Amino acid sequence: MTDWTALIRDIPDYPKPGILFKDITPLLADHAAFTQVVDELADGLVFDKVVGIEARGFILAAPVAYRSGAGFVPVRKKGKLPAETLEASYDLEYGSATIEVHADAFAPGDRVLIVDDVLATGGTAHATVELVRRAGAEITAVSVLMELSFLSGRDRLPGLDVRALVSV
Repeated sequence: MTDWTALIRDIPDYPKPGILFKDITPLLADHAAFTQVVDELADGLVFDKVVGIEARGFILAAPVAYRSGAGFVPVRKKGKLPAETLEASYDLEYGSATIEVHADAFAPGDRVLIVDDVLATGGTAHATVELVRRAGAEITAVSVLMELSFLSGRDRLPGLDVRALVSV
């Protein structure tokens, strides 16, 4: 078993001074570690669809869906999806953003696993939960590679099964 946490490197002052960026690209490049992470993100869960949040969430969610025999649904930034969409807006540190999902991405009662790379303030995850629920699907869990616990993002997801493989 690979100690994949050692493959997450710290990049100081990126993308701006004072930020300590957690770079997962060395982990993604290591086949054994990447495989273990994909397996652990869905461990013990039952779901029909996996939602990946743009952009790094796609990297983890698509293989989780594939390995689990589930469908993959992308949640994208506004204006990136070609068919009819549902949208939700959320606040960022400086301003706001809007994400979208295709209106027909889920069947009523679909069980959905939401996957992303990082849970920080919880704004994007909360907006994604809102989209999935508005589409008529049920959230099985929110599963992330890493949680920045000092930002309390989990507090924005009350009543949900929130799983983080590592918390910093």
